[in-house]
Amino acid sequence: MAVSSSTIPVRTEASSAYVARGGPAVLLGRFFFVLIFLMSGPMHFTSQTIGYAGSQGVPLASLAVPLSGVIALAGGLSILLGYRAKIGAWLIVLFLAVVTPMLHNFWAVSDPMAHQMQFIMFMKNLSILGGALLITQLGSGPWSLDARRK
Repeated sequence: MAVSSSTIPVRTEASSAYVARGGPAVLLGRFFFVLIFLMSGPMHFTSQTIGYAGSQGVPLASLAVPLSGVIALAGGLSILLGYRAKIGAWLIVLFLAVVTPMLHNFWAVSDPMAHQMQFIMFMKNLSILGGALLITQLGSGPWSLDARRK
């Protein structure tokens, strides 16, 4: 089967300039994206967070919560640095896919204010999950350790 030259991507000076201009915005976007994981990850090692998760029915909370903190921190740092960012993004997907329905189960909350708050947190996590899925496919962008390896 012959490959048409039109299907082979060609790097031009114009496309390189575009990528270079986008670098700062992508780096800043990665920073803002992971900030929630880097700020909240260390909290997963506190007795308060472990106790709260246990009260919400998380099984083996004393093990699961610190493990989730490691996953969140590892994924966040990977994306921030752009080092194997696609793998880091899959870690964030794993984290969110498990944590979101367990801790933000708004459908089981009868108090209207608590229901609304859990719904908002659930939807926030879904939005972040969507961003993580994008990173699993598109990578970390031009200003990253992954880009330097190419």
